[in-house]
Amino acid sequence: MKKTKKIILFLLGFVVLLWICSTGIQVLVRNMPGSVQGRSRVFASVSEEPEQTIDVLVAGDSESYTSVSPMDLWKKTGIAAYDCGQPGQRIQETYYMLKTAFKTQSPKLVLFETNTMFRDPGFLKNVQLSLTEPLGYYFPVFRYHNAWKALFDGPGGLKNSYKGFEIRSKVVSYEGDEEYMKETKEKSEIPQIVKIYMEKIRKLCRKNGADLLLVSAPSPKNYNCKKHNALKEYASKHKIPYVDMNMNYREIGIDWKKDSYDRGDHLNIHGARKVTEYIGKYLTENYRLPDRRNDDGWKEWGELADQYFKELKKI
Repeated sequence: MKKTKKIILFLLGFVVLLWICSTGIQVLVRNMPGSVQGRSRVFASVSEEPEQTIDVLVAGDSESYTSVSPMDLWKKTGIAAYDCGQPGQRIQETYYMLKTAFKTQSPKLVLFETNTMFRDPGFLKNVQLSLTEPLGYYFPVFRYHNAWKALFDGPGGLKNSYKGFEIRSKVVSYEGDEEYMKETKEKSEIPQIVKIYMEKIRKLCRKNGADLLLVSAPSPKNYNCKKHNALKEYASKHKIPYVDMNMNYREIGIDWKKDSYDRGDHLNIHGARKVTEYIGKYLTENYRLPDRRNDDGWKEWGELADQYFKELKKI
């Protein structure tokens, strides 16, 4: 019994210590923007946003934050959107990213770019992510463990970030087959781990009063008709709206000679602005999202938009 009590006391003390360290490091992260680098940076960035100011969360892998420009969306519609995607984001990261954002925000819509739904890193990596992601969520000291270095080295240098979006002006044309969405009845397989976490994401959105919208950004490197069929079937089964811009990229105005950043994988700024205009029209026609352009609590968004368009003029 004595040994058991000692073990219990040790574990309780350890948990309390983790809680204290996590609370302290969160204060550091909030008060020193740029202190978190790498994959965890976007968790910190969305947490630093003023509470209850984001109406649309854009989630997913790099296809998400290279395709939707929040400042262009703001200029056209007044919708306050934030890109919270990560490079190569796995579905476990998507779920805990959204949980992190929902702590301080009450978005009316989660716009989820679907490329993540076909990413399966394998059994061992899935087990690892299913353990480390909740640890990072409940004890942020694990996620931000390197942030303390900013106390001595200062925050790292970052490009201008416009609500999670960076201007990428490089042009590397896609030279492949422009008819990459060749019709077929075959379907790609959505991994089982993704289906499990998508159910958790759906429940999370419902619990927080947010609609869920699936979107596939134009990308001949990542999409084909097999994936389209799988996503369409999934969306229909679960009654989730789905927009696949690969099916009408010409209507959107995408020119693969000019609008690709890296040979058809991601869009550059020119392609992203076209996609954002299309998405903006879809959102205004299908959702009742507020226009924040004249609201006092969003003046910073207007100032950031002015900075964004000044930078665009230099390109």
